[in-house]
Amino acid sequence: MNGGVGARLQAIRSSYWFIPSIMALLAILLGALMIWVDVRLGSSWIKGVSWYQQIRADGAREVLSTIAGSMITVAGVVFSITIVALSYASSQYGPRVLTNFMSDRGNTITLGTLIATFLYCLMVLRTIRGGEDDFVPQYAVIVAMLLAVCSIGVLIYFIHHVPQSIHINNVVARIGEQLVRDAKSHFPAMIGSNDDEGLARGVPTLLQSVSVPAAATGYIQSIDHDGLLTIARKADVLVRLRYRPGDFVMYGRGLADIAPPGHWSDQRTEALQDCFTVGNKRTPEHDLMFLVSELVEIAARALSPGVNDPMTAVTCLDWLGAGGTEFATREMPQSARQDDTGVARLIADPDSFAFFVDQGFGRLRQYASADVIAALHWLRVVGELAASCRTPDQINVLQEEATLFGEQAAASLEGPNARKVDQRASELQALLARGIRKIDAAQTDWLGGSA
Repeated sequence: MNGGVGARLQAIRSSYWFIPSIMALLAILLGALMIWVDVRLGSSWIKGVSWYQQIRADGAREVLSTIAGSMITVAGVVFSITIVALSYASSQYGPRVLTNFMSDRGNTITLGTLIATFLYCLMVLRTIRGGEDDFVPQYAVIVAMLLAVCSIGVLIYFIHHVPQSIHINNVVARIGEQLVRDAKSHFPAMIGSNDDEGLARGVPTLLQSVSVPAAATGYIQSIDHDGLLTIARKADVLVRLRYRPGDFVMYGRGLADIAPPGHWSDQRTEALQDCFTVGNKRTPEHDLMFLVSELVEIAARALSPGVNDPMTAVTCLDWLGAGGTEFATREMPQSARQDDTGVARLIADPDSFAFFVDQGFGRLRQYASADVIAALHWLRVVGELAASCRTPDQINVLQEEATLFGEQAAASLEGPNARKVDQRASELQALLARGIRKIDAAQTDWLGGSA
């Protein structure tokens, strides 16, 4: 599927209006269907049912009017509660977490159920006739009452769901679980060495190239790598990307470099630009670092002087550690991609373990190092992450980050807190210095301490 089409479909599925709109349409169709059933079958069957009393025209109007009026009133209350919850989440956790709340299935299904019940009652209500040519859709009224019962059940669920959804542990867990899940789906499990350097040696240097400009301004939401590979193969060129998903690009800036320039034509420029989906905001579908940024933002806000909530930062660090474990144990994509004939056609800057550590633990360094609780837990999580590393390069990345963190903590903390953090940082450095083969054996000693 084209990257732009896939991004738009994902945006529609995760929007707040899509599910309620579908449910409203189904309610209209259900109303028409039940009227047809009542016309075909009639109401003579009720006379043989002793426990059900046949409803007359006035009673049917009263029942349907009551259900419709109450449903639209409750739908307004539900919408108001949702807006309040969104406002609270935006002010407390950051505006970027609104993406998660907007796609919350509990909220959209609740609103959709209430609106669907309202529309169904209106569809049935308009068909009731009294007098000599009376018509009371008995089946349709029964279905309306069942929908009302379902709506009450959904409302009870919604009242429970809203406070659960804005609980900070659930907010962080939802982001962290998506990060772990997307890392598993994007990258295969590590089963051998990734010879990215060997492949890179076979890629020619782009000494002379032509730049393809960006066709829009905004954040790159997705890149159709297969489409780019096809274009490069047909043009017999090498394409080097300047941006990755999540980067901001301006109109007219160089989007990709093409070599050799003599093989490229202006007719292919638009096709290459169509492989990039540009929007007003970052999205998590192809941009895993957006999820990392959300965790960092929540932790940074929690550690600000105005909030001073280190335990929230501890929760964010735990989920960053879980995401880092997936990055450490999975095969990262190579920077160069080949076509079917083995010729390098595409050079990109893919996600890597080092990039994840920098975007997650590196950005939290200045905030966590100034709080003793967060600092000790930062070191603990990095120690646990080291036990999952599979290559010496990953250990070197953690060693460098731990060294920078120790220097930052020494400049931010004083007294007993500084000494305690310095001692734990020294223990972590000693653990990392043992090397990749000895970390598993040393892990028990490191995890024995309390953060």
